[in-house]
Amino acid sequence: MSEARRKAGDLARESIAAGDPVGWFEKLYVQAEGDPGAISWADLAPNPNVVDWLDREQVNGAGCRALEIGCGLGDDAEELARRGFDVTAFDVSKTAIDWCRRRFPGSPVEYVVADLMNPPNDWARAFDFVLESYTLQVLPAGVREAAIRRVARFVAPGGSLLVVARGREPGDPPGTMPWPLTRDELGGFVRAGLEELDCEDFLDDETPPVRRFRAVYHRR
Repeated sequence: MSEARRKAGDLARESIAAGDPVGWFEKLYVQAEGDPGAISWADLAPNPNVVDWLDREQVNGAGCRALEIGCGLGDDAEELARRGFDVTAFDVSKTAIDWCRRRFPGSPVEYVVADLMNPPNDWARAFDFVLESYTLQVLPAGVREAAIRRVARFVAPGGSLLVVARGREPGDPPGTMPWPLTRDELGGFVRAGLEELDCEDFLDDETPPVRRFRAVYHRR
């Protein structure tokens, strides 16, 4: 485990124990002091598991609104904008959002400080495409079902949701943060009113390989 991931895990455990499952994100970004190497998920490039899907599906976002959940340092949001989407990207960390704005001056992306557990009311059913990549897996199991309902609520009628997360079997130990999801947990999107179109279960190209779920949902 890298030092950056170990530090994130320590901050997460402290914050969760104090009853605040998301407060540690701001602490982590502040303590990074502008060094992306201190953020274990900050590759300074779009997530390849997202890009591969966008390429394969030949996604063109012209005329469509997109929302990215937990945007971090902004690379996935910029990729969606490059493909024509009108993008809103949010993170609970103000420091992360300020970092995005410095990295991408003049970007068409609207970077917003917001909390997934208490999002703006006018985002309900407002987005043609929603991207959730690696955020649910850093939330504790006790809040995931509620978080999944909130993610599903962003999807407009006729819209789609792409979810990418670590995966595990129900009987596997959850391990350390990031905590893999089970297929039943992903089923929360269906319970929240979306239709599952596809769910890939694959090993990625990391060393060592990591099991991932890549799932697509639709609202009629």
